[in-house]
Amino acid sequence: MKHIFNIAILALLAISLSFCSRDNRTRNVRYMASTDMYTPVSYETYGTNPNYTNGLDAQAPVPGTIFRGEVPYEIANTEEGYQLALKTLKSPLEVNDANLANGKAMYTIYCTSCHGDKGDGQGVLMQREKFLGIPNYKDRAITEGSIYHVIMYGRNMMGSHASQLTDKERWEIVQYVQKLRTDLLK
Repeated sequence: MKHIFNIAILALLAISLSFCSRDNRTRNVRYMASTDMYTPVSYETYGTNPNYTNGLDAQAPVPGTIFRGEVPYEIANTEEGYQLALKTLKSPLEVNDANLANGKAMYTIYCTSCHGDKGDGQGVLMQREKFLGIPNYKDRAITEGSIYHVIMYGRNMMGSHASQLTDKERWEIVQYVQKLRTDLLK
């Protein structure tokens, strides 16, 4: 029985050695029919690609296209644009608890450090005198449209937050700022 076991081990060892290649640099079996998988064609990162007739321009989006889920904001970043937004722009979202809760969460992340928890302009950065003159919401004649416009483009010392927030999140913050302003006016 012991001899049979030794013979079986020697047979397995002989079979396994027969699969080994004598030249370690060549493959015994070629899995891909195309040689491109072994020798890929590389292109310069920002160079022209011969697969496109005009280089990188063919890869740019078509003029006038927008990202999926984005709504274009066509009011200009000017004083006239601000006044237009102040008078005409209205929120597409209904005021409800879910939108206010999300607005509060986004406000806490992006706005509280300057405008404060209550919207009184007494945020941490104001208290530490990093930025002075942050307005109190009750002292401003603001509307949904003006708040949204300022979030989109920024105003005075405040920068734009358009790249950090989706369209819906901006409108939720607008609802929450309106609530804070109402609370301050009481």
